[in-house]
Amino acid sequence: MNLPIFLTLLRILFIPGLVVALLTEFTGKELTAFIIFVLAALTDSLDGIVARRRKQITALGKLLDPIADKLLIASALICLIQLGAVSAWMVVIILGREIAVTGFRAIASSKGVIISASRIAKLKMLFETITIGILILGEKYLGSFSILGQIGLWIVVFTAWMSALEYYIKYGPLVLSKETLE
Repeated sequence: MNLPIFLTLLRILFIPGLVVALLTEFTGKELTAFIIFVLAALTDSLDGIVARRRKQITALGKLLDPIADKLLIASALICLIQLGAVSAWMVVIILGREIAVTGFRAIASSKGVIISASRIAKLKMLFETITIGILILGEKYLGSFSILGQIGLWIVVFTAWMSALEYYIKYGPLVLSKETLE
């Protein structure tokens, strides 16, 4: 196992700790959950950097990295619904986009078309990560600045929708040809 794959697996292994920290009552739970989330998010940046620098980009890494990202984001958002920090409808849109784009990419891949993450999608991920961090810390640690979490959610919903639309406009005719739909 190479270092980039180890970092990706480490991100997945952080998820149960994040869920427990978010959903268990104890002193300092928000700060603990925030630290776990930040560490997990850092592995997302590091695995790609290390893979490119060491020329260790693998098929397994390409498969696991987006799965780890989606698991981390989905776990955090679902926990934040339970805590009342996020509206369920926003999470449905965000996660629905993830599932739709993943399926779209799978169809494209079966036709030999590789769909790389767009700039809007990369911005969405950045906003998601920052917003989730803000929401985890919440009013207890951020006071009136915690409103940035709600603003961030609207930005994430908008960029999620825009990136899905961008993929469909750019690749839809190629990927969703008549023979694919039959």
